[in-house]
Amino acid sequence: MKIYHYKSKNFESVLKKTLKRIDLFEQTEIREKVEKIILDVKKKGDSALIRYTKKFDGLDLNAHPIKATEREIESAYKSIDEQSIKTLKAAARRIKQFHLRQKEASWSYTDSDGNLLGQMILPLGSAGLYIPGGKAAYPSTVLMNAIPAKIAGVKRIVAVSPAQNGECNPYVLVAAHIAGVSEIYKIGGAQAVAALAFGTKSIPKVDKIVGPGNIYVAEAKRAVFGEVGIDAVAGPSEILVIADHTGNPKFIASDLLSQAEHDEMAISILVTDSESLAKDVKKELKNQLSKLNRRKIAEKSLKDYGRIFVVKDLKMAAELSNRFAPEHLELAVKIPDKLLKKITNAGAVFLGHFTPEALGDYAAGPNHVLPTGGTARFFSPLGVYDFMKRTSLISFTEKGLRKISSTVMNLAELEGLEAHGKAVNIRLS
Repeated sequence: MKIYHYKSKNFESVLKKTLKRIDLFEQTEIREKVEKIILDVKKKGDSALIRYTKKFDGLDLNAHPIKATEREIESAYKSIDEQSIKTLKAAARRIKQFHLRQKEASWSYTDSDGNLLGQMILPLGSAGLYIPGGKAAYPSTVLMNAIPAKIAGVKRIVAVSPAQNGECNPYVLVAAHIAGVSEIYKIGGAQAVAALAFGTKSIPKVDKIVGPGNIYVAEAKRAVFGEVGIDAVAGPSEILVIADHTGNPKFIASDLLSQAEHDEMAISILVTDSESLAKDVKKELKNQLSKLNRRKIAEKSLKDYGRIFVVKDLKMAAELSNRFAPEHLELAVKIPDKLLKKITNAGAVFLGHFTPEALGDYAAGPNHVLPTGGTARFFSPLGVYDFMKRTSLISFTEKGLRKISSTVMNLAELEGLEAHGKAVNIRLS
């Protein structure tokens, strides 16, 4: 990772390039490939799904069941150790405890004229969860996606995840069972998104698709939006650490690497007002990187997208962070609560030296499906509210209608919509 000082000539240009990230809107070639896959699955259904799964994942769905069976789930429980099962259940409990507080209830009130107004809040009928399965298995993502949907009251919760050699990852299967997933299909990529959006003979369509994936999955979700709902278009994982002189170089380096090891396009950034800390973190990164199993992935990530910015003070650090709007933000400073007041854009904030980002990934409780690519300016973490829909309720008395009638009829006349006004007037005659 290179160090850039705020007084250097190229500081702002490097910062602007860093803020831009990977522009999904410029991925024309990927978009065209994804659109072709989606149209193919939409028209040909299972036959296209089988063909693409064989091509991209090397799995012949004619020889293996597309849907995980009860026997496979039972085998998954037997194949993993008891401690792992306890770990998944412990994480599930904490995630549930947090998300139960997000559940909303329907409400209504009666105004002074006796008219009832309100909002009916209901769960979605079905939801599709995309669980990545390429470079690693993510049972934690199963829990983070499925538990809020279950709390919301979604009756049909469907998971899709690419299988290796026809077998679903046992930890993913167990996590799905713990979280209450209804169905699990051994497919991934843009073809899985298309199947969830339009439905095939094997896979009934869903109302909304959520969950992270690679750039092809992200582009596919954007392409099917409108046919189904989506949570967001997710980009590569990212972390930004703001640190002062009290920061521990070993802690900070390990947190930066925890994101860099995700994939080669992950973004890891340190912003500090301490030049000595910047240098110490750079040295520590080199030391820890040499011992990492996923060294090649993390090394390329840090080389291409890692940055260390030395700024004037913590105020400048907060301003830079708000411009970046990171998915994960760590405040590794002496008084994190004070700095938090200056933060306006972040998916999740981790306060203090003993709150590593990894806590949020697994077992703290808040959701780890977070806005990326700067979308924390207007998106929120995945939650129970993503699996609910709101319907307005309006019930007027005759007295209430007469009182408001002139306002409605006058507005209808202003807009030249004659029938609107008549629909009110006819009730007053």
